[in-house]
Amino acid sequence: MAENLNQEQEPTAEEKAKFEQDVLKAAEEAMKMEAEANKADAAQADADAAEPTAEQAPESTESAEDVLKAELAAANDRNLRLMAEFDNFRRRSAKEQLELIETANGKLLEKLSEVQDNFERAFASENKAKDLEAFEKGMQMIYNQFAKILADAGLEQLDPTGAEFDPNCHEALMQQPSETIPEGHVVTVFQKGYKLKNKILKTAKVIVSSGK
Repeated sequence: MAENLNQEQEPTAEEKAKFEQDVLKAAEEAMKMEAEANKADAAQADADAAEPTAEQAPESTESAEDVLKAELAAANDRNLRLMAEFDNFRRRSAKEQLELIETANGKLLEKLSEVQDNFERAFASENKAKDLEAFEKGMQMIYNQFAKILADAGLEQLDPTGAEFDPNCHEALMQQPSETIPEGHVVTVFQKGYKLKNKILKTAKVIVSSGK
């Protein structure tokens, strides 16, 4: 199954647009054919109510109605096939996208598992440091490893100390006067925020200067 998916090429934007246009065109043709068939049925009903003026007139009307019904059936069949193909395309695209997400998550979790392994080794009884300084150094190394993995994945930490308050990126907890920080700027960052690419994942919780 995975090999079949890999062999299929991702449709381009132009192909997707053309496919959607074909579906809409088929639907419009079906509606048009149905309207013409209804019109022919009404005309036939009027002809049946009136006295025929020629012997061959009813036969001619019936033949035209049969043609319209056949064309309508063909348009409906074509529309159904296009809709089925579009549904299959949508399902296939969603499955491929899910597989890409799972693959990316798997790589990230694999790297994070290394951080967990380092924590477990650091806390193992045989590796416990005799002095606090050595233990702190080991924890700093693990933290640096963890921070690098997140940064490589596109996560950016937001520390807006001294920056102008931005409600899109910051959450103001309170205001306080400041001799050094201008009014409307961040005095203290209570909790840093995080951004992935251009999307804010978590706003920074800050205290904003009210001026002198």
